[in-house]
Amino acid sequence: MMNKSIAFLGGGQMAEALIGGLVASQAAHPETICATDPMAARRDLLKSRFGIRVGEKNGTAVREADLIVLAVKPQAMPAVLSDVGPALSGKLIVSIAAGVTVAWIRERVAQPRAIVRAMPNTPALVREGVTALAYQPDLSADDVRAVRSLFEAVGSVVAVEERLMDAVTGLSGSGPAYVFVAIEALADGGVKMGLPRATAQLLAAQTVLGAARMVLERGEHPARLKDQVASPGGTTIAGLHQLEVGGMRGCVMAAVEAATKRSQELGR
Repeated sequence: MMNKSIAFLGGGQMAEALIGGLVASQAAHPETICATDPMAARRDLLKSRFGIRVGEKNGTAVREADLIVLAVKPQAMPAVLSDVGPALSGKLIVSIAAGVTVAWIRERVAQPRAIVRAMPNTPALVREGVTALAYQPDLSADDVRAVRSLFEAVGSVVAVEERLMDAVTGLSGSGPAYVFVAIEALADGGVKMGLPRATAQLLAAQTVLGAARMVLERGEHPARLKDQVASPGGTTIAGLHQLEVGGMRGCVMAAVEAATKRSQELGR
């Protein structure tokens, strides 16, 4: 169990996922967690669902916590740091705001103990997320363990250089939306060929889940796994040919590139 009290500034979807993971995995006791949100209904929901402390004032939550999670939209970050910047002195700060750099935060915070930039993704809501963490040289081993525990409660964790965080945002941060589109398209194809909608959607979603698990657990290159399905002159190679004609690979790569560039723009 974590030995730090945690304050989530912003009670949005990702904060809810992280709080739920911490409580369910017993990585943190509910009494050590506080979340703020301007909406009373949202505060009431978090309190009733997880048994944590809630509040409207960011300053109060910051003063009572060791680890501060900046779980607000990038556009709201200037106002939040203007409000609580001085109170963050000596605190361990984790930011999950897309495009917001450590240097930018450091300029607006009075002597934080350390700042970690994180990019989780929405499958954290079902504890199957993946989070990229950019550590700074001044981060202690104890703080590294605390931050990893926070995100391991909702999935896998990888460490990257901060300069790569925009690319992470474009790939795994935005990637669930690309996969949802692929699942929808697979299901639509099944419906076009006569399958009932519910059956087609289940087949599509489970196929994506199973294929992803094979990549993770077998450790083989996706191309090799693809070749094992595509027999000579068979159905799969006929379908793969159509994906190549349609430019699927290029479209997906371009989507990651576009989202990465947008993350870079948000950070300027």
